[in-house]
Amino acid sequence: MVYNQCEYLWQKRGVFYFRRRVPNDVQKHYERPYIVISLKTRSKATAVKASRSIASKLDDFWLQMRIADMDVPAAHLLVQGKPKDAFTSFASSLSDALATYCSLKGADRTALFFTAAKRNVGYVLEHLGDRPIDTYSSADAASFRDWLIERGLTMSSISRIFGTVRAVINLTIQEHGLDCRNAFANIYLPRQTEDKRQPIPKHEIIQIQRTCLEIADERRLVIALISDTGMRLSEALGLVWSDIELDHEYPHINLVEHPWRHLKTSGSKRLVPLVGVALEALNIMHRQGFNTKFLFPSYTNEAKCNGNSASAALNKWLKQYTGQGVIHSFRHSFRDRLREAEVDVELTDQLGGWASSSIGQSYGAGHTLKQKHNAMQRIVLNTSP
Repeated sequence: MVYNQCEYLWQKRGVFYFRRRVPNDVQKHYERPYIVISLKTRSKATAVKASRSIASKLDDFWLQMRIADMDVPAAHLLVQGKPKDAFTSFASSLSDALATYCSLKGADRTALFFTAAKRNVGYVLEHLGDRPIDTYSSADAASFRDWLIERGLTMSSISRIFGTVRAVINLTIQEHGLDCRNAFANIYLPRQTEDKRQPIPKHEIIQIQRTCLEIADERRLVIALISDTGMRLSEALGLVWSDIELDHEYPHINLVEHPWRHLKTSGSKRLVPLVGVALEALNIMHRQGFNTKFLFPSYTNEAKCNGNSASAALNKWLKQYTGQGVIHSFRHSFRDRLREAEVDVELTDQLGGWASSSIGQSYGAGHTLKQKHNAMQRIVLNTSP
């Protein structure tokens, strides 16, 4: 059934479709003479609204095609000898802007900084092409957003991508004194309610801890270490044996920053008591005679700490033991276990390296290692069969 031609609607088995003939003058850009898009609705009112929106976007797009195919308007009035390309954009291309960004902002940054910047800008290059930065339009940016959504990326990921692209373009605009706007600056990003990362239940933690100690290889031992310390994965992976104090009255980790692994915040630098399975895991490693500087040499060396690779491998293995948890979920569980043991908030923040919730918590010398150790003993789980 065909409806009003101006709405370009066509109904098949109750579902509305947008159907429009491609104009002759832009037909060369298309493989078929008609554009047919399922609107995926049986509501005529909804279909009319969607059809009008698509038709408007096509009209704008076709106008751009026609202009692109035109010679420069009034070219005969140009000063003789002036080439037409002298009036094109002189702004840096997006790839050049990325190079500038990495050069100026990349000092003392880890490889992850460069990887993320190139990946995020690479999405734009893939979808919109490498063009002078002043030739991207807000319509281009909106199209880019929709393309990312269609690829299945979450809004938090899309927001990070747009943040990188905005920063790259803004830096070049500032450095080169360009009189143009950033097309990616004010694009609307719809909110998306994403599932909150859940802690791992204690019975699952116990099963995981038992299995890790039984297998006792590098990957399982890092999981065991994290499960009873609440450390971030990168914090654990970046450890060296000189950070470990196993013979101390209160065995602990002196968690400090290293060139190959930075800490997230200033509060992340801390003493981490070793209790339960975490202590047992390090004792196993010590008995195994690990003869490298690094506790986890498969993922860390003098140049970098490869947390992404480790996270993917560990999460894949964890799926068989927990229904909803990932490696970072141990950190959420750690907080819950401290809360259940009625450890006060200030001490909890110190143990996990979380930011202080009040200025007063930064006063004084803080809790002693003994106090921290005693608090951690209260959350040790019984892994006996």
